[in-house]
Amino acid sequence: MHKTGLSLRAGQCVGLLGGSFDPPHQGHVLITREALRRFGLDRVVWLVSPGNPLKSQGPAPLPSRMTAARAIIQHPRVIISDAEARLGTRYTAATLRALQAAHPGVHFVWLMGADNLAQFHRWDQWRDILRSVPVGVMARPGDRISARMSPAARQFRAYTLSSRAARLLPRAAPPAWCFVNVPMSNLSSSAIRAKGNIGPVS
Repeated sequence: MHKTGLSLRAGQCVGLLGGSFDPPHQGHVLITREALRRFGLDRVVWLVSPGNPLKSQGPAPLPSRMTAARAIIQHPRVIISDAEARLGTRYTAATLRALQAAHPGVHFVWLMGADNLAQFHRWDQWRDILRSVPVGVMARPGDRISARMSPAARQFRAYTLSSRAARLLPRAAPPAWCFVNVPMSNLSSSAIRAKGNIGPVS
């Protein structure tokens, strides 16, 4: 196993789903299962972040979020990872550079919900992210139009793969991104925290 804590082989197509997972919920599970199927991925890695730079308040302790993530999804092709904490990276662009250097030959795909694409232009070095790995965008309720009209979508429109070609995304040369409409849960971690329900969602 590598210093990243990930056991990956060259040639594999691996989706990366980053976030605070505070708490993890069935929306994360659904987006993961759909990504495995729609993009033809060998693995999906949940990158449970030490903290989200775009959020003012820190998340729950990392070990408790890792435990909750492992409790909510048991799937042979899903890996719950603290790679960002191991690598000491805080921003996605730096994490991707470190993972690509550590795992040469692995075809990484960055996965995100459409809500993240809508504000992707606020991310640190967001253009570099799109130029370094293919990006798979999973539609969520109410976010389709704002995502498609976002600055990132407009600026990189020429590099869009159709949803029919979604399985080609992992081996596409970046920049390349694909927007797929899938049956999505409208659950969000922030809504769950607001209700005080921080346990696994059934």
